[in-house]
This record gives sequence, structure tokens and C-alpha cells, in this order.
Amino acid sequence: MIIFFGPAGAGKSVQGQMLAARQGWRWLSTGQLLRDTRNIELLGEMQAGKLIAPEKVNEIMDAALKRAASISQVIIDGFPRTLVQAQWLVESQPSHGRPIGLVVVLEVPKSELLMRLEVRGRTDDTPQAIDERFNTYRHEMYPILSYFTEHNINIVHIDGTGTVGQVHDRIMEELVACKLV
Repeated sequence: MIIFFGPAGAGKSVQGQMLAARQGWRWLSTGQLLRDTRNIELLGEMQAGKLIAPEKVNEIMDAALKRAASISQVIIDGFPRTLVQAQWLVESQPSHGRPIGLVVVLEVPKSELLMRLEVRGRTDDTPQAIDERFNTYRHEMYPILSYFTEHNINIVHIDGTGTVGQVHDRIMEELVACKLV
């Protein structure tokens, strides 16, 4: 597993989809998986900028990982978002048969993120929801990365600014260095 980590607008989805398409891997976006459930209650919580209960997200991610069992590598985008989810992911590795090979943290200044989200124009990207997600991300990010570090999981911080191609090249360099491609 390769985990893409970063706030909304950092480029996780673009980079994850590109990598999956080029390598023949599976891209699993928590946000997309949740939107695809068409669950009115979940969608309402997302629009309000609230995080979905970790147990519910774990259940959805577990099902998605099982559906991807025949794919050589998966890229996880937007998961874990809480320490409980990170613990679940690490503890469930044996049942999925997939070790966490690398955590890619895309670093993008807040001013750049705001411009990207404005252009993206998704219905759940309201100013209030964006602020809520930023605050939640910053609050939850450090404990998750510390937990991964304690479990000897490789973490790389990548400059997420520049062109899509430049960011992709930086990611590929790290994947090659970690012998994941």
C-alpha cells in the first residue's frame, strides 16, 4: 500500500489516479468511496465538513481493499484521517496481505490550497467545510505520522507545488528509492 496524505486540495487524487493509471494499480479514495455510497446522511455530514465516524470509514475501506485483492498495489487517498483509523490500518495489514510501503505527505501552502479548491468547485468545498477540514487535518496529522513512525513505516514529505508532472516526478523518485516500482 502507498498512502497519500495531505489536506484537501494538495493533489492526492490527481497524483493517485495518475500513478494508478501508469502502473496498473488501484486508486482508493476515501472521499470517492464515501460519495459512491449515495448515503444521504454521510453526504450531508461531508458537505458540512464533518468527518465520518472512523468505524464506518474503516468498514468501507476494508470492503474496498478486499475488492482490490487481485491488484498488485493499491494507492490510498484520504485515509487514515484519525489515529484510530491509522491503528486499524496497521493492525489489519495481515488480513489484507498488504504492507504499507510508503506514506507520501504532499506539502502545499494554505494559500495555494485555497486557490485549488476554489477552482475545483465541488459542492462539499464550501468555505466553512474547507476551514473545518483544514483544522481537522492539522489536528489529526501529527499523531498519525508519529504512529506510523513508531511502526517503522516509511514517510516522505514531498513538495506538492509546481506542475502536476513535476510533483509526479518527485513521487516517482521516492517510489523508486523505496523499491516500490
